[in-house]
Parts: sequence; C-alpha cells; structure tokens
Amino acid sequence: MFAVPPWLPLSQLAVVGVAVVCLYVAWRLDGRRTHRVAALRSRLLYGVPWGTLVSILFVLLVYLFVQGGFDYWYRPVVVPFRAWSYFYPTGMLAAAFSHSGAGHLVGNLLGTLTLAPLVEYAWGHYPRDEREATADWRSDPRIRAFLVFPAAVLVVGVLTALFSVGPIIGFSGVVFAFAGFALVYYPLTTVLALSASRVVNLLYDALFDPTTVASSREAFVSPWWAQIAIQGHAIGLLTGVLVALWLVERRGDDHPDALRLWSGVLLYSVSQSLWAVYWYRGGDSYVLFRAVGLALVFLLATLVTAAASAGDRSLLDRFGAEVRERAGDIRSDGSGRRVRDSRDDCGGDGDRGGLRAVTGKQAAVALLLVGAAAMAGSAVAVNMVTTADEELPGESVQVRGYEVTYAEDVTNGMVSVVDVDGFGESTSVTTSGVVVRNPDRTLWSREISKGRLAFDGRSAVRVGGVGWRETVVANRTGWSLVGSNASYRVTLAVDGNETPVYTSPPATAEPVVAGQNVSIAAENESFRLVVGRENDTVSAPVPRRNESVTLREIQFTNREGKLYATANGTKVRVAAKERYK
Repeated sequence: MFAVPPWLPLSQLAVVGVAVVCLYVAWRLDGRRTHRVAALRSRLLYGVPWGTLVSILFVLLVYLFVQGGFDYWYRPVVVPFRAWSYFYPTGMLAAAFSHSGAGHLVGNLLGTLTLAPLVEYAWGHYPRDEREATADWRSDPRIRAFLVFPAAVLVVGVLTALFSVGPIIGFSGVVFAFAGFALVYYPLTTVLALSASRVVNLLYDALFDPTTVASSREAFVSPWWAQIAIQGHAIGLLTGVLVALWLVERRGDDHPDALRLWSGVLLYSVSQSLWAVYWYRGGDSYVLFRAVGLALVFLLATLVTAAASAGDRSLLDRFGAEVRERAGDIRSDGSGRRVRDSRDDCGGDGDRGGLRAVTGKQAAVALLLVGAAAMAGSAVAVNMVTTADEELPGESVQVRGYEVTYAEDVTNGMVSVVDVDGFGESTSVTTSGVVVRNPDRTLWSREISKGRLAFDGRSAVRVGGVGWRETVVANRTGWSLVGSNASYRVTLAVDGNETPVYTSPPATAEPVVAGQNVSIAAENESFRLVVGRENDTVSAPVPRRNESVTLREIQFTNREGKLYATANGTKVRVAAKERYK
C-alpha cells in the first residue's frame, strides 16, 4: 500500500487545499466579483492594502530582531520593551510594536490583517477630491501606500503607548484604533471582519497545530480580564473614531446609518471586552466592575453615533421653549405674556449665543474628547514617575543594571507612585513574588507572582535590552506541614550561579507529637527540623530521603518525600515535600 512519508504535512495541505477550493467556488458564484475588483483597484494601488502589509512586516521585524524572537520564538525579551515611563524613551517608543509572546503577536497581526484594510480602503491611495489632489508627493499613490499609511500607524502606536497607563506592551492599541476608524465608515462590516479574524486565527492554528491531545490537569489561572490593557484599548478606539470623524467632515463623506453605527460600536466593544473595567488589589487579587463597564460601553456607542450622525441643529432648539426659558432666552414683558428675547436675533451676549449655537454633534464630539483627555491625563500622571525609590528588600542578583529578587508583602513600586483612594480601592497595594527593578530604566515589576512560583516551582525571567538578553531562573523548594503553612526558600540562578534570596518564616505542623510541637525552618542551604515548645527546642537537618533522625525520643523518617513522626508506637505524618506542576 501507499505509505505517506512522515515529513509530509498531509493535514496542513488538506486544510489549505479545501480552503482554497471553497474560496474559489464562492468567488466564482459571486456575481459582483468584477465590481468588487474594480472597487478595490479604484481605491488601492493594484487593489492591494500595501500599507497594512508594511505595518505588519514592521511589527514582525521588531519581534524577531529587537526582542530576539528569531532565536527564541516563544520566549522573547519583554521587560525592557514595556512603556514604563516618559523618562525611559526606549520603552515608550517600542512598547506598541513589541509583544509578550508568539500568541500575543499572532493575535494582533491577525487583527491587523482583517481590520486595517478597511481603514486603508476608506482612506484610499488615490486622492478623492481636489483638496487632496495636489501636484506634490502627497498625491502619489505609491507614497501614500508605502510611506504615509505606515507612518500614520507608527504615530498612532506611539500615541497609544504615551497615553496608556503603563506598563503596556503590544500592538492591540493600534488594532483598536483601526477598529474605531472602520466602525465610523463600515459599522457592520467591521463586526463581520472581527468574525473573519477568528476564522483566520483558526486557520493559523490548524496549520501549525493540526491535532491536539489534551487531558484534564491542575492549572494556575489568573482572571482573564486581568491581562487586558482596557485603558489602552479604549484610547486606541477613541483615537480611531476621532480621526475618522475628522476625515468624514473634511472630505464630506457620507455619514453611516445611526442604528448600524450604534449596533456596530456596541457589538464590537462587548465582543472585545471593553466593558471589563478592573482594578488590582495587590497579591493575586483583582476586582471587576462589570456593571460599570457595561454602562460605559453603552454610553460610548451612543456618543460615537451622535458624533457621526447627529444633525447640525442647535441643542437648545431641540428641547423647545421650556429649555430656552431656563437658559434665559424667554423673558416676561410685564403684562403676563411671554415673548422671545430680542437678543435672539442679534446674538445676545457671547456666552449665551455660543451655548445656543452648540449642536448635538459638537456636544458628542466634545464629550468624546473629554473622555479621551481624562484617560490620557491619568496616564500622564502615572507615566511621569513610575517607580518607587525604595531599595529591594533582602538579597538580590545583579544583571547589567537590573536587580532581581524575591519578596513578599512589599509595596508595589509601580502602582503606589500616585497615591489615590476612592470607591473602596487604593493605589497603595502590596505584592509578592519575583521582583525586577532597574533605576536607569525607571522600571519596577513583579514578573512572577508568589502563587505562580508556588504552583510551578521553577520559572524564568528574561531581562535585557536592544541586542542582548539574560535569563534569571527562580527556584522554590519547600515542605508543606500538615494542617499548617509551608516552609520554603527561593533561589535565583544566573549563568549557573545560584543565589539564595528568600527564606519563609518557620511553619509548625498541627499534630502535637508526644507533647512536642514539630516545625520546619527554611535556611539558605537546607531545611531544619525543630522540635519542642517555645524557647525549649532542639533541631537537626530534615533527614534525606529514606533516612531518619531522632529528636526528643521522636523518630522522624523521610519516606519518599513524606516526613513521618513515630513515638510510643504511634506514627503520624507531619509534613510532605512540596510538589510542583
């Protein structure tokens, strides 16, 4: 029989073949395909969104050669490329185009591939009117495709980094800007593009991981919404919306249908979790304000719709005589009759005349600008100074300006810079885990949480900069005492050199053996078994596997990582060596 060579990617070829054939059939059945091609070629150079492809290539090159993804596809350098502070320009300039891993990168690039062409098509490589059609380089479709559009993408990326509450990383702020722009021009098409991006993402997964075998297992999982830069996404979306509204007014383009726009903004915002407003409470604790977030999303959809579709009639005219009376536009002539103020025709004083001239569209745009300014202002306050000045507690390892250590219940050096309390929450919070600090880069970060290290037992932190990287490996070893806490120690290893950086307080087992408390104390190099009460104790190193030690006539035996105490013919387990997943 015919045998398929093991090197032949049969599943991948089958997926590609079926997808291509089905797409071709659908294309041939489309009676408007000639019109669609003509429309593309009328707006895009050769009908291709070159600006989108150049932007994707740029982001990919940053990941491959700046972050080191070419050699470490799944383990790029992340820490130095976050937007830590205005005093650290490398992070501010690189954050929007860098990513935390391959999955993060691919997700944003697929989102760009499906949304950015809508923006590029709406803008167009060819000038649409005389104001755009000039004799200089700005009218050249090649310049507009290969330079102007990518340059605009770069500017938006830097802006999202500058005005997002750090330390953000990733192209998603720009992807949301693409979405905001596209929603103003093609509301429902944008929502459809979101579904298309998921099809493309599934195709990517099918090509690179055609068959997956999985089984149930324990996992350490943080809330999914705690990993989203909501404020950065909102800034990006508002940026795209405002730019699109400006372009619609400047070129006199058709306004979108109000109900379609409202529905599109609402559906996109909900599906992309813009409602997931949350706060960090310290440690591994977060709070999600779901109701508040959903209300804000409804308000956002309404304001965007009003900014795009509201008429040019004055707001006060819409509310009739009662509102005008409250505004001082109606006065009494002393006879009991009410007549219009003569200042109606002459404009009255400047303040009231200006108020009467405000349209619904202008008010909606103003509210959007105020919202964007409020979010940007909060980012400016944080990004001006992003790290606390206190030294890291205990021992640490030094890597070319980076200080790495493990600490528990220390004040979070990022969140606590701006001390604010409100609504039961505070910016003064504590955290525990592997902490990285670099005063020169004005960064302070808890890279590995206490819970994560306790679950995994071993985890790596990658520090570095442009052109270099170094890996610091955190290791936790410990004993879990029956009915009590764990006693453990943490070491950090760099280039094979291991440094003890943390030992936990002693832990005491719940069982009392022969009238004696049994505790285990962590030391830099080992663990010590402590037996006795208060100040009357004796100690010895915890016995090695399958060995024993006797203290106060109690025999302690290590049986395959489980510590048993035997006294007066009774044996009880008092501790077990920690096992990690």
